Amino acid sequence: MTRHKGLALSFVLVLLAAASPAAHARESDLSAQAGKCLRCHAKEGIRTNFPEDGESVPARVILADFKASAHGMLDCTACHTAYLQGGHPKKRFRSRERFRAATTSACRGCHSNGQIGGNPIHASFLARESEGESPVCTDCHQAHSMTPVSGGKIFTNEKQYCMSCHRYQMDMICRNKERISLKVDLSELETFAHDKLRCSDCHFGFSREEHPKRTFRSRRDYTVASSESCRRCHFDKYTKTLDSVHYAILSQGNLKAPVCNDCHGAHGIAHVSHTVKGRVLTTQKCRKCHAQVYEMYSRSVHGKALMDDQNQDVPICIDCHTTHDIQNPLTLEYHERIPQMCGNCHANPSVVAKYGLSTDVLKTYLADFHGVTLGFYKRQREKLYKPARPIAVCTDCHGTHSITGTGSSSSPTVKANLVKRCQKCHPDANENFPNAWLFHYKPSPSKHPLIFILNTAYRIFLPIMVIGLILQVLLHVWRYAVNR
Repeated sequence: MTRHKGLALSFVLVLLAAASPAAHARESDLSAQAGKCLRCHAKEGIRTNFPEDGESVPARVILADFKASAHGMLDCTACHTAYLQGGHPKKRFRSRERFRAATTSACRGCHSNGQIGGNPIHASFLARESEGESPVCTDCHQAHSMTPVSGGKIFTNEKQYCMSCHRYQMDMICRNKERISLKVDLSELETFAHDKLRCSDCHFGFSREEHPKRTFRSRRDYTVASSESCRRCHFDKYTKTLDSVHYAILSQGNLKAPVCNDCHGAHGIAHVSHTVKGRVLTTQKCRKCHAQVYEMYSRSVHGKALMDDQNQDVPICIDCHTTHDIQNPLTLEYHERIPQMCGNCHANPSVVAKYGLSTDVLKTYLADFHGVTLGFYKRQREKLYKPARPIAVCTDCHGTHSITGTGSSSSPTVKANLVKRCQKCHPDANENFPNAWLFHYKPSPSKHPLIFILNTAYRIFLPIMVIGLILQVLLHVWRYAVNR
């Protein structure tokens, strides 16, 4: 029995010893000097105070993190040179900034400028240091838990790792001496459309292990190259841009043609918004390149309704020109599609009826001489491959971006411009020539009453005349048959 009790006691002692092998192993692996320091600095709540600014920093060292770090085998005095093994002087720093500067100078004792300058990120910090700014190593690599460069995970996620450098102001210098700011506002990343993406999802080729140094001829070259990242996720939109007039200009070597980043931005990419504010912002994006057209639009009946009245019913740039597959508006194909574009709004009763406008715009145009001729020419060109000359469409009478309301104070000006447009095809047209057309309103007692009366009379008398003619023919046939 005594022997069994002795065996049981020995087994319990072995279990107790095995319960904390990691702690003993870690302590035994530490240098004697580091183990001595950690008797105090491993305690909770220990801090270093700075009397000048009233701040403080934790002075506690977590044993497991320090042992797993790249400096785990070093003596504490390798970095903290003032604290010799034989004593612990009461060294005080007046401010936190002085303390941070001292920690950086300690890193430079082993890591020379030539060694760390090979990394593009570090090189930018060294350049700033030469201008009087003092970067602090521990802002990125932490203090007592820095991990090896190859494969070490310093931060919990990739975005945090990248922002450790890109939250500071630093520039990439192009070959033409233009500077591109590499500072990133984290609030833009977290509040816009790409808040769930990692940095490497767009900046492929960059990771914690690799950060290649790239140089571009100019800022514009960098913008165009960066836009290629968008196609990895938005391939459907990218393929549409290949058919656009913008891509055609870009493929000819004109780098001024807009790319994805010019319209959508880089990090602050907003969600698609169909509100009035979102539609106004869309017109502002087009304004960057088409300033003169924007000024014309802002003075038009559509632009004023959008800007002044916050009216969401009026069309903006992308309603007529679309977004990604923007076609050349000077082509005949685009010209022939204009009636259908205008009809999207002006033939929709739910949009225009509340403004007292005609809802028969498309019907009246297609029933008119111009609309009928346009239909013939389109079929002729599609079936017989014959060239067709352009026929008057909506924009030929109403204008394109400077459309003015027909009931406005500038109505005589509108009529004078209309006469000029008619004279392009009808040289003998005078100022009364446009009045021969009924425009887009059906005759009614209030609109063109004389024509309404004549149309009504024709609707009554024509059927009577046809019926009378048929009756006369039938009576003539009957009399001829009887007399025979």
